Amino acid sequence: MKNQFNSPLRKIFAKFLLMAYIFCWYQLWYALPLFAQDGDAGIQEATNKVKGYFDSGCDLMYAIGAVMGIIGAVKVFNKWNAGEPDTSKVASAWFGSCVFLVIVATVLKSFFGI
Repeated sequence: MKNQFNSPLRKIFAKFLLMAYIFCWYQLWYALPLFAQDGDAGIQEATNKVKGYFDSGCDLMYAIGAVMGIIGAVKVFNKWNAGEPDTSKVASAWFGSCVFLVIVATVLKSFFGI
């Protein structure tokens, strides 16, 4: 019995389908018009967009710092009431992370001159 999957006609048909697929993709990519802008204009537009979002990002950092401060205060309060010995270490870590967020937002504003 002859194996029908290795027939010459099937191989020719498979090659035809592959060539048709490649030709379709070739036509698709070369038929699309490509639009480009000047590199300096693109960089300037990106800079303006980043400056527009910067204040919102700093406000978001302040809000995250406030939420982290509240969570940290609750955790430290629970540890303090439980009498755990590492309460001061946890308190300094939470306080330090909140201060870090506020300082980073302020330094970034002054660093970029916004």
